[in-house]
Amino acid sequence: MKALRHKKMAEKHKKYHHTKALNCALPFCFFCTMNEPDPFLRTFKITECFKEIPLRDDPESVLALSGLWNIAMTRPDNPEFPELGIFECMAKLISRGISDRKWLFRDQNVYIPYYAAHIIGSYAMNRAEFAEIAVESGVIPPLMELLRGKISWVEQRVAIRALGHLASHERTFESVAQIGGETVELAMEIASNFVENVYTQFFCLKKRLKYQRNLLTRGLGGVEIENRKAEEWAIQTQCWSLYLINSFARKEKHLNFICKTNFLKNLCGIWGGLINPEAPGGIGLLRTLCKTETGRKAVADVEEVLKSLCVLARTSDEWQIMAIECLLNLIKDPETRYRVLETSVFSLVDLVELETGIDRKKQKLGDILTRALLQDYHKIKYGNQKLYSERATRALGELWDLKVEKKRKEKLMSEKEMKKRKLLVGILKKQGNHKFRIGEIEKAAMKYTEALNISLPKMRKQRLVLHSNRAQCFLLVRDPEAAISDTTRALCLSKQGSPHMRSLWRRSQAYDMMRLSKESLMDCLVFVSCRIKLKHKIPFYAARMINKQMNATWVFGSVKLRTLNSDEDLVRESVMGECGDGRMLMMKMKQRKNG
Repeated sequence: MKALRHKKMAEKHKKYHHTKALNCALPFCFFCTMNEPDPFLRTFKITECFKEIPLRDDPESVLALSGLWNIAMTRPDNPEFPELGIFECMAKLISRGISDRKWLFRDQNVYIPYYAAHIIGSYAMNRAEFAEIAVESGVIPPLMELLRGKISWVEQRVAIRALGHLASHERTFESVAQIGGETVELAMEIASNFVENVYTQFFCLKKRLKYQRNLLTRGLGGVEIENRKAEEWAIQTQCWSLYLINSFARKEKHLNFICKTNFLKNLCGIWGGLINPEAPGGIGLLRTLCKTETGRKAVADVEEVLKSLCVLARTSDEWQIMAIECLLNLIKDPETRYRVLETSVFSLVDLVELETGIDRKKQKLGDILTRALLQDYHKIKYGNQKLYSERATRALGELWDLKVEKKRKEKLMSEKEMKKRKLLVGILKKQGNHKFRIGEIEKAAMKYTEALNISLPKMRKQRLVLHSNRAQCFLLVRDPEAAISDTTRALCLSKQGSPHMRSLWRRSQAYDMMRLSKESLMDCLVFVSCRIKLKHKIPFYAARMINKQMNATWVFGSVKLRTLNSDEDLVRESVMGECGDGRMLMMKMKQRKNG
């Protein structure tokens, strides 16, 4: 409740000086200065106040910082404080907290470095001129000390945020880049390990630091709110770390650090999450890397990253387009094209009928993909160019048949012939439905395949239903990969803004079979959203799936599992006689829990 107490004390202090009109005993008191009506005198007092605050040793300093934090959060574009010395004041306060531990833990001074770094980040966020003043005021060295973990994970969080905003401006990027190697490596470490650090240093502790709890909840709420906010902060910090790294990647600096294999693999698991839907997570940085020659070579060499991009490209995730852009950049580059085609062609072929516009010319994404995939298909079809995988070659052949051969036939076909073809497709579909109802699932799938083979590109509605029905057959015979392919094709054929609901639910089930919890969750959420728009009830099976996948995608879930496995390893060591007696085992487990 300390944060709430801070606010009440600040309000009481302001009210006291306003109503009693008494002179405060404290020279250049922040609250008295804020009530100064004379603009010239106010400017002078604020300047002096910022000089005095780092030198003082009184309990009101934290109240002043809390007040400044509120102002910075609500009015980050106001030039008054940045022009009067707030950045130099904040830099000195952070430095004092790092160097003078007695002062830091006296009264409530432990809050001050957090507020100071947060204030710097808030003012540097939007205005390049403020960021420039901040750099000239010497904020980078103390922020770097916080980034190195000199106090705790809480201060690391606001330091990475502030440095990320400073690096995002052209005017101040070079100042951050002067120590870029260490900055990038620390940001990579935070992006990769911050969730685990929050879990071990806060979440799993029975006795948590009070000031961290108060900062998380602003003095309101209990353990449940603390836990929820800790998850949110962990995700935010990962995204801010990537934001900082992204500034270097855009300038093509320190790519040798950023493109390390293990880090690229980690990026695939950094998800902005439901708490922060606007944060691009790891995919945002991967997209930037795929725009650089060094980045494309590095990404193309890591099969796990390519597979993750392929999975994301066939989901309902808001960042689906980012994944497709990454893969497009990779297959357009002659150096990486054929390595990436071997892995990605199966996913991208399913997306060639997407009608989403992607560029200024409003070109359909499906058409862009088709051209990219078939740009040198003649070398494979008629020349000596070969792919290692026959299945990949066959997939390109099917794409050629759909987008070239069938379209050519369609143009030459008379209206009478077209009607006959539609009628035959309808008959085969009915036969497939009959086989499905009597339990002959594999025969039903064959009938749907026959219908799809003779269908034409213009028959979008019929093909949509056929792909969706065949996907249901694949689900029943436990072939989730084929079900994902068919449902994705059905969704690409559905109208923009109105996805085919059955296909969404079926793909959610298929992802669940493959233990791709996040992808299953996203499809299920879109499915439920579509039903709500139509004012339909949410089915119990969908609610159950959401609950299951929410638990599976819990931020700290994988960390908890790793921790439990590590403790099991310690027990195993003890049994084998490698860990000494039981007391030594307990000491090791306790040290791990305390971080």
